[in-house]
Amino acid sequence: MKHDYAEALQGKRIPILTLDNKWYRLLDQSTRKALAGTEEELNTLLKRQGKINTEVKEIKKLKKKLMNEIMEMAEEAEQGGNHSVMKQMEQHKKLVNDCNDKLDSYQDELLELPRQIERLNQKLMTATMEYCYAIMNENSEEIEEISAWVTGIRIELKKKLIKKQQMEQQNHEIYSYMHDVFGADVIELFDMKYNPEEQHPK
Repeated sequence: MKHDYAEALQGKRIPILTLDNKWYRLLDQSTRKALAGTEEELNTLLKRQGKINTEVKEIKKLKKKLMNEIMEMAEEAEQGGNHSVMKQMEQHKKLVNDCNDKLDSYQDELLELPRQIERLNQKLMTATMEYCYAIMNENSEEIEEISAWVTGIRIELKKKLIKKQQMEQQNHEIYSYMHDVFGADVIELFDMKYNPEEQHPK
């Protein structure tokens, strides 16, 4: 029976698999090897997203610092600041524009990265579900076989125990009868290696 796992995952929020230790423990070596390309691609995108987010924070921090310094310079310029202050303001404004350009260039990538990450994560999850279903199916068949074997062994064990008890009882009765009829001396001649005290301890 073929399952459409990709369709089943539509609209479901799936945690990032490569960040989950349970996911790594779930897969065997051959499956991990088969998924290594997608896993590596996903991790590369996650690293890129992390790097950009860090850089965006740093750029915004720098931009805020530059803007504050521009405000201070503007006040100084109004109070008859010298030419160097104006020059510094121009340099700061250029740096602010550079910050804005950099933030704009990152904006599109930050919108696209989550979509790419989700697509690869779903691809990994689909492959994982296929692997898990196959393993569970295989395990279920073997579980049934083992259960049937255990049931058979229990029945056989019960039969053997009953037979053992019957044989012990029969030996005890024979020994008792022969002991009563012939006495201990004659019984020893048979060398029966049977001790009713060992077989039926009080």
